[in-house]
Amino acid sequence: MKPFRVVSAVLICASLTLAGCGGGDDTTAGSAPSPSSTTSAPAASASSAPAPSAPAGGASDKELCESVKKAGNDMKASVVTALQADPAAAPEAFRKVLTELESTLTALAATGGDTAVTTAIRAFTAEAAKAAKAADPASAADNPAFEKAGTDLAAACRKAGVEVAF
Repeated sequence: MKPFRVVSAVLICASLTLAGCGGGDDTTAGSAPSPSSTTSAPAASASSAPAPSAPAGGASDKELCESVKKAGNDMKASVVTALQADPAAAPEAFRKVLTELESTLTALAATGGDTAVTTAIRAFTAEAAKAAKAADPASAADNPAFEKAGTDLAAACRKAGVEVAF
């Protein structure tokens, strides 16, 4: 089974794995989203913050991929936290996580140049946005287009020297 084929299974497995590893990452991830969550427009502040700090020529592919990897790890930690708090709220938790991931990666792509990595990030964020809008985001993410977008992003980042997995 490919890790991109069943996104909900991957997120649940990641949740269980991270839950068994300890709370170090959960504390960091839990404290990071709190300031964003307190404002009514976290996407606007997230998208405007990275752009000014980017180099004039744009972020390098490696820098983008390192940020993508961090966003993926934060996503997994958020899923763990949400599922531990209320397993019955899984659809809404996946929606929130996918929406935040889409927002973060869209902002990252805006800081990069016209490369295979930014193209792959944009394709992945488009699929994440579609899944987030569905009634059951985890099931909506279980489709060939989302799988291909994740595979393409992983391949582009691998070429840049960074291993990512979604």
